[in-house]
Amino acid sequence: MTVQILPGVAALYILVFARVGTIVMLMPGIGDAGVPVRVRLVVALLLTLILYPSSAPLYPANLVANTPRLLTFLIGELAVGLFLGLTLQLIMSASQVAGTTIANQLGLAFAMSVDPTQGQQGAILSNFISVLAVTLIFVGDLHHIALRGVADSFVLFRPGEWMPMGDFAEMALKLISEAFVVGVKVSAPFLVFGMVFYFAFGIVAKLMPQFQVFFISMPANILIGFVMLFVLIGTIMAWYMEHVAQGFGRLLAN
Repeated sequence: MTVQILPGVAALYILVFARVGTIVMLMPGIGDAGVPVRVRLVVALLLTLILYPSSAPLYPANLVANTPRLLTFLIGELAVGLFLGLTLQLIMSASQVAGTTIANQLGLAFAMSVDPTQGQQGAILSNFISVLAVTLIFVGDLHHIALRGVADSFVLFRPGEWMPMGDFAEMALKLISEAFVVGVKVSAPFLVFGMVFYFAFGIVAKLMPQFQVFFISMPANILIGFVMLFVLIGTIMAWYMEHVAQGFGRLLAN
């Protein structure tokens, strides 16, 4: 009797793991490129084990006997996990937009380094803000909301139901637009500073053509920009964390 039920249990576990594992591989912090693949795999397996008792009854019985139907469920779970994981990534992408905008405004866009969250090169200020955002997520226990969203995904997107592709596309467009809006709002003080700063030095260049504006403006721009970043970083990140909390809250069933 035990041998007979094992294939069904294994099939349901794989279906749950397909959704949970895909989300974990894309989840901010846990799914970052700097985290070893084995660590992400262990987290996904343990999280699947925790969610299995509550999510397994949502799947129909005797899926093992119908291979085409089992494959259909597997593809559906992978698609849902991919959408939810990309949703978390799009919520976090506002930090990249803000950091790149600030770096361009301060003249530090050429200062590149490897982003540990993406595994590719990016502006050093952008990487700093991204890593700081991920750190604050764990410090502020916002990752609990994301993990609860993984559990509630079985309620919002029940296994076997047709995926709402229209809603998926609408949500993706909304998240992308919000990422740019939030990124610009976060970097707004530096945009205003840049306009005033370069306007003032433009007037100086007109009044004193012999004055070497470039050699004075660049160091002054970087120095004042770093002072502003030191003063405003707490307010900026607190406001940005509200955006992250609201974004993660959309994954909850209630």
